[in-house]
Amino acid sequence: MGGHAGRVKSRRSVAQLAVGHACVDVYQGAVAALVPFFVAERAYTYAAASGLVLAASLLSSVAQPLFGSLTDRWAMPWLLPASTLLGGAGIALSGVSGSYGLTLLFVAISGIGVAAYHPESARLARMASEGSHTSMAWFSTGGNIGFALAPLTVGATVGIAGLGRTPLLVLPALVGVSVTLPVLRALAHRHRSQTGASSTLVVPDDVASFARLALAVVFRSIAFVGLSTFIALYIQQRLSGGTTTGTVALFVFYLGGVVGSVLGGNLAKRWDRVRVSRWSYLVTVVAIAGVVWVPGPGVYAFIAMASAGLYVPFSLQVTLGQDYLPSRVGTASGITLGLTVSVGGLFSPLLGTLADHTSLQVALAPLVVMPVLSWLMFRTLAEPAISVPTRGGTR
Repeated sequence: MGGHAGRVKSRRSVAQLAVGHACVDVYQGAVAALVPFFVAERAYTYAAASGLVLAASLLSSVAQPLFGSLTDRWAMPWLLPASTLLGGAGIALSGVSGSYGLTLLFVAISGIGVAAYHPESARLARMASEGSHTSMAWFSTGGNIGFALAPLTVGATVGIAGLGRTPLLVLPALVGVSVTLPVLRALAHRHRSQTGASSTLVVPDDVASFARLALAVVFRSIAFVGLSTFIALYIQQRLSGGTTTGTVALFVFYLGGVVGSVLGGNLAKRWDRVRVSRWSYLVTVVAIAGVVWVPGPGVYAFIAMASAGLYVPFSLQVTLGQDYLPSRVGTASGITLGLTVSVGGLFSPLLGTLADHTSLQVALAPLVVMPVLSWLMFRTLAEPAISVPTRGGTR
């Protein structure tokens, strides 16, 4: 009974962390979801609009490994509520001022909050799940759900009354804090009851494999952020619809990610994570090509397939990174989980500039190559030995 009760508590903790993850990743998805409204209300160019994505990503790209390194040295569970509030506050203030500079600043502040959240949350999720790949997939799925809800949340908040309503977007952060705090208390209690018992790492770090995995994550990030930044505007043009048409496209894109993440965790039970990721990236090549060149409403099917293909490897890359670097789980999590989005944001202004000088279709075409490069990286990887997850609650 004790073991069963422990599994129930573990599942409950993972579920709560997944909800908290969703509340944080609403703010990553919100940046792209706000782009059409900034273009419509403030007449931003594509380059200026994609600069907002860059602002959310640039500091995050630098901060993510730093926070990961810090959480490898010291447990900082307080980062979860603090970073959730910071991420929410930045987006909430982004539409208040008409100044482009202040908007960039607030979006960047949100990006720092998101960066601080991911390494520590992934460490705690690994601890709460006791190393279960399936549980980690559900934790990752929470973030994907947050992405999927972002365009709906933004549309419902600012779609009618305008950007002046963005302060209401702080509400998901408040929900995230409320569901996360009980988990932190439960993990702290579990740590005190374990009287110093901890697992011993039995697998050495495989830095070379982790580096190749990180490159695969980078290429995936460029494809994902490029699509999420411009898919709404692109579908509006292709289908001659308004902002609602674009919002639906972005919702389908993020919802497909939810399906892909759950599918990835289940497929990894039957085949190893590396093989599943290879297959997924090959499917994604065809799917992104369909997004770029298939005409008519049928493009929505390719949008869903592209997002699912990009997200099947999502949680698998997190656990692969942790197993390649068992002594630096925070760093591995910061790169594979957090930088999955933020690195791609560094390239979105280049796509925006290309779109300004040519067309959105021309700018999105290079994204077809990105999953090919990720597939090539996975061709060089082998399934790692699984390390024993470090226990010790919140230390």
